[in-house]
Amino acid sequence: MRVRKAVIPAAGLGTRVLPASKAMPKEMIPILDKPAIQYIVEEAVAAGIEDILIITNRGKEIIENHFDRSIELENHLKNQGKEALLNQMKEIADLANIHYLRQKETKGLGHAISLARSFVGDEPFAVLYGDDVILGDDPVTAQLCRAFEEFSLPVVGIKEVSTEDIAKYSSLKVSPIRDNLYKITDMVEKPSPDKIFSLYSVLGRCLLTPEIFDILDTLPPGANNEIQLTDAMAVLARAKGMIGVDFIGTRYDMGNKLGIVKATIEVGLTHPEIGKDLRQYLRAICQNL
Repeated sequence: MRVRKAVIPAAGLGTRVLPASKAMPKEMIPILDKPAIQYIVEEAVAAGIEDILIITNRGKEIIENHFDRSIELENHLKNQGKEALLNQMKEIADLANIHYLRQKETKGLGHAISLARSFVGDEPFAVLYGDDVILGDDPVTAQLCRAFEEFSLPVVGIKEVSTEDIAKYSSLKVSPIRDNLYKITDMVEKPSPDKIFSLYSVLGRCLLTPEIFDILDTLPPGANNEIQLTDAMAVLARAKGMIGVDFIGTRYDMGNKLGIVKATIEVGLTHPEIGKDLRQYLRAICQNL
């Protein structure tokens, strides 16, 4: 079955990037001239996704405004003869069929995903974390879709993290299949040192089937007293297994100040308008480091 739907959880408070996220959702923090969430939506669309549900909360109406038409701005650009910019603004509103739902209480990622049951119906769906921008020629969501088509099992995007960082993420029990594909038979969220399966962790992307909703409905709170999506996926992994794709792409954690700076610099170096000047600037300041 082809994957047509995606869910982007974007209801977090963004405490790691305060004060920037006090009045502006962290998902709207720009990487140069585009907000982070636009990169995520564009990835989903490039993978063939047609319908996207963005889960927000109070104060994040700016996300909806970004993907809406702005007639006043469009008229201004038209009157100024800025046709290229005008077309870019129209394209943002036409990327996909985007729907919105509020998570009225921040009870964790698992709770946020549980709200998507009606939107998903009986179809498989991708989950693209609102914190994670992953850039590359082959969209990570497309990599997961291909694995799902081959194995007919839920799929997660995975990467190895450092021993020091594994306690901040999840730890996966993996066995190699071939190339960058792994079978996953268990996982644990924010493991203590004695519970670490491996240094492989789920980072930013999942492809799930509707059975996840029944699991989430009966799941007790986990780490941080929240409903953890990892705990629900662990039930699936133990029961039938999951596929891990050690994805190809560069991940930027947009809930992390250093991640934002890295994304800005690295995207800037390839930007057609400023790339050359930025490269010269970096060379100059590096001489004084």
